Amino acid sequence: MESLLHYFGTLLWSGWTGLLDYLAAHVLLCLVPAFIIAGFMSSMIPKEAITRFLGPRSSKWISYPASALGGFILAVCSCTILPLFAGIWKRGAGLGPAITFLFVGPAINILAITYTGAAIGFDIAISRLVLSILFGIVIGLLMAWFFRREEAVRADEMAANGLFDHKTSVKPAVWVLFILLVSVLIVGTLQVDLLTNVYTSFVLPFDWNNGLGTFLSSVNLTLQGAVLIFMLIIIGFTSWKGFEDIFSGFSSWTYTAFVLIALTVLIAAPKEEVGSLQIGINGRLIGEFVLLVAIGIVAARSFTKDELSGWVWETWKFVKQIFPLLVIGVFAAGIVKVIIPEAWIRTIAGQNTIWANLVGVLFGVFMYFPTLVEVPIAKMFLDLGMARGPLLAYLLADPELSLQSILVLNGVMGRNKTLIYVSLVAIMSTLAGYLFGLALSIM
Repeated sequence: MESLLHYFGTLLWSGWTGLLDYLAAHVLLCLVPAFIIAGFMSSMIPKEAITRFLGPRSSKWISYPASALGGFILAVCSCTILPLFAGIWKRGAGLGPAITFLFVGPAINILAITYTGAAIGFDIAISRLVLSILFGIVIGLLMAWFFRREEAVRADEMAANGLFDHKTSVKPAVWVLFILLVSVLIVGTLQVDLLTNVYTSFVLPFDWNNGLGTFLSSVNLTLQGAVLIFMLIIIGFTSWKGFEDIFSGFSSWTYTAFVLIALTVLIAAPKEEVGSLQIGINGRLIGEFVLLVAIGIVAARSFTKDELSGWVWETWKFVKQIFPLLVIGVFAAGIVKVIIPEAWIRTIAGQNTIWANLVGVLFGVFMYFPTLVEVPIAKMFLDLGMARGPLLAYLLADPELSLQSILVLNGVMGRNKTLIYVSLVAIMSTLAGYLFGLALSIM
């Protein structure tokens, strides 16, 4: 009995320390801006600005890139993309562009790509981005060709109006603010001397060897990491108070949450020496401060309170939908890392073979996790010895081929279309992982 309790205690401790490490990491410099950018794109860029290019009358040179761009801009997870796909296809989108939209949407949204880069490596993130766009377009084109006769009949029967005839415009200030927000993300994650160099530093006037310092060291936390965790807790409370009823107006809780979010980005930016209280003022902190001030000025001068309320609400909605699942996923990954023997992963997917990459794809089917949650799981696989090729195959397949997604698609498209779509995704993901692994072995 005592050994069993010790084992469960080890599991819980592994999950807890993994969660603390995650929340305290500089990944916040990509995750916090990514949530804000996702909410901004969802609220400020009308869906009609993208979907009107997906109609059956549109040129392939327009409809397929628009489908891929639409998936990126809408920043939705695999569970959300399914009703959107069904909606635009039923309303008249060509099968090919709709399939491209279906594939790209959950695979390359701003949250997934930035988090993948910060947690696993930008070689995987960039490969995931490029291959998802390429595969989405290729699979869409193949699906349109396979069912070209059926689509031709369908296009003749459907009216050429509705969603795809709606025209809308985006004001220039939206693109200015979008560039500033993306710049915050880039400055927070880019590893170049201009940003990482420490230009001055100071030592906090505290005793690191006191009880707090000893405790933080025991759980592998720096003071900066502990402060970031505390800030996230406070932000959660103030955001709930200030954002939940945002359409009734901005309250003092709303402005407090804004200030705390900006402070969290600034606190995460400086370089802290591990095991000391020396804080380095680097280019990253200076850049983030300038950009945050610019964002505040542009937002206040160029947007109405209603537009800003919509932005806040969309961001808050993303956070409520995804962040709790992300926390659970990180905690679960810490536990599973102890349960799964490292030798199993090394034996099954530790080499870059076709079989190992196919196993990575099957992991994506049977071990589905919501958007972003697949990233800590992938990091766990990597730590246990999975090769980077099969890891990429898993990340390409996971948002697309979950069992629930396959069942829903079967109801929307029918058995034949679903079977061919699933087969194409599985084959391309397997080959992509294998070729990526070969490229790494050559480099």
